[in-house]
Amino acid sequence: MSERRRGFERLFTDDADPWRFDTSRYEHDKREATMRALGQRRFGRAVEIGCATGALTAQLATVCDELLGLDLSETALAHARARLAETPNVRLMRGEVPGDWPGGTWDLMVFSEVLYFLSAEEIAEVSRLAHRTLDAQGMCLLVNWTGPNDLPVDGRHAVEIFRTAAPWAQDETRPAPRYRIDRFTRS
Repeated sequence: MSERRRGFERLFTDDADPWRFDTSRYEHDKREATMRALGQRRFGRAVEIGCATGALTAQLATVCDELLGLDLSETALAHARARLAETPNVRLMRGEVPGDWPGGTWDLMVFSEVLYFLSAEEIAEVSRLAHRTLDAQGMCLLVNWTGPNDLPVDGRHAVEIFRTAAPWAQDETRPAPRYRIDRFTRS
């Protein structure tokens, strides 16, 4: 088990909702903004990398025929399974990117507040994998906290690494006071 995975297991074992996904106004508003950034589109196959307890996953499931939620914490996934028990189009899987990249092609990929937990090299590899497995008409959505952190990179830098590691077309950037949403397509 990686040190990163051990850390997230401890985090979710100590507190089932460490970032207050269910009670924070910030989290609620960010999920609503994320859903708006998808437009009025419906997606066939989607993947959410870093789904945690499934708060955003539950909303994404309403616009996806098939949704895979991937997270490195089995404890977080247990909470997500309970939340999404009545959501048949969602499948949850434990995995850590880039090493456990899910197979197949995707119409939608969502990375919400997850990239800056990776090293710069891992972000670049994730970008290349995402670009390679995104459907030609697909959408890749990055949501990143833009405040200070003590992680390998900050949110703004994570977006730049992701953007430059593969031939992405940046479709849109939606800045907010404490986060940003970037939408990419394949160029």
